[in-house]
Amino acid sequence: MGESSGSKPCLDADIWAKLVPADSRYSVVDIGSNETVVYSEISCSSGNKHEWCKITRILNQSSAMIQNKSSTAILIDGATVQSEDIMLIQSGTEIIPGPDREGHLSYRLEMIPAAERCEKRLKISIDIENAKCGICLNIWHDVISVAPCLHNFCNGCFSEWLRRSQERHVTVLCPQCRALVQFAGKNHFLREVVEDILQADCSLRRSKEDVAILDSHALIQSNLVISSGRKRKRPHLAVDEQTSGLNLSCPQCGTEYGGFRCNGDTVHIPCHACGGMMPSRSNISVPQHCLGCNRAFCGAYWHSQGVARIDGHPLCSYDSFKPIMERSIARIPFAAHETNRYEQDITERSIRQLGRTLQDVISEWIGKFDNREIDRSRMPLNHAETITAATHICNDCYDKLVSFLLYWFRFSMPRHLLPPDACKREDCWYGYACRTQHHNEEHAQKRNHVCRPTRGTHP
Repeated sequence: MGESSGSKPCLDADIWAKLVPADSRYSVVDIGSNETVVYSEISCSSGNKHEWCKITRILNQSSAMIQNKSSTAILIDGATVQSEDIMLIQSGTEIIPGPDREGHLSYRLEMIPAAERCEKRLKISIDIENAKCGICLNIWHDVISVAPCLHNFCNGCFSEWLRRSQERHVTVLCPQCRALVQFAGKNHFLREVVEDILQADCSLRRSKEDVAILDSHALIQSNLVISSGRKRKRPHLAVDEQTSGLNLSCPQCGTEYGGFRCNGDTVHIPCHACGGMMPSRSNISVPQHCLGCNRAFCGAYWHSQGVARIDGHPLCSYDSFKPIMERSIARIPFAAHETNRYEQDITERSIRQLGRTLQDVISEWIGKFDNREIDRSRMPLNHAETITAATHICNDCYDKLVSFLLYWFRFSMPRHLLPPDACKREDCWYGYACRTQHHNEEHAQKRNHVCRPTRGTHP
């Protein structure tokens, strides 16, 4: 008996793709959430079900990722995908939940264009006066919110207010209502609202000079906890099980390290990795935010203060946040070449043929990167133009940088190091535009469906 497939029921308004069976006797599988697990069933009422794939939506793109969740191989456009392997799919992709066509029902993915989806959109009317900074009286720029009063200001404006309050060693009051400020952080929702307002009325945009001045004063890159000089309730922090139950206060609040001790007016930053607190100190050379993602990490700061570990206080190790030049790597990151394992294997094999290690190759290309021999236009990190080998970045951003450098290594690889079939793929783009995880003759026939940049242009 043939098996059908299904997933958790979803609202019609949420459906963005469908799995359409080749046999019309079986039901269409609606895909409605951004990540949907599809299971097979003998009949609709049967309890005998098992997961066979997971389909993940790639936002703002007409494609998705599929992961084989079954214990056997499945076929995708004729290519064999082993258990737990991941592959990029698009509208029209044929998916067979088994290692061969015989005995398994074939499905075809149909992506539903955004214009055709029934989406409920809520229109909100807003008075422009309610979207203005209480300090400069202009539309918010890089808007931040303060708590508990929840008033909103430009990042640059409030950062200057905060700096002057700290210089005078006074408590930080809200510039609008004079309430005591205990917390400040970026408001990403209101930032989107501001973009909509500026698109509707371009006359409200600031000049480039004004924006540059505001950005130069902006100090708030992540959430700040601002002391009031007395014991305060700390905001909820998402911490893992290892740090739960610990006192998430700053070690420097009670002890002097490196010639500095927190006072009642010191602003604190929660670390993104461990959830622990550290004082916000803009007057030192040790970075506290990753330039690649703008998140706060405490590893470099406590290392500079000579603090290795304190019982009762979560602290990151120095390895979690350190300069690029001090890092090492032993394996190719999972996300390299857009998780294309075929390209990863080519890269790894070529490095071995050259008699080198992955670390040797990355060190060489970091030198090229530092000398600006590489086009940075598609580097997946913030502040791409200002990053150097001496820049502190977190582990996630380092993996992204390594993946970016491996793309250029693969792009410049001599032909004699490539397998014969790889030499035929001038337009595959080494993971950036390749729409298959496996190479076969069918792939060569499908290359016309992939954008075909000219070899030698940047990715």
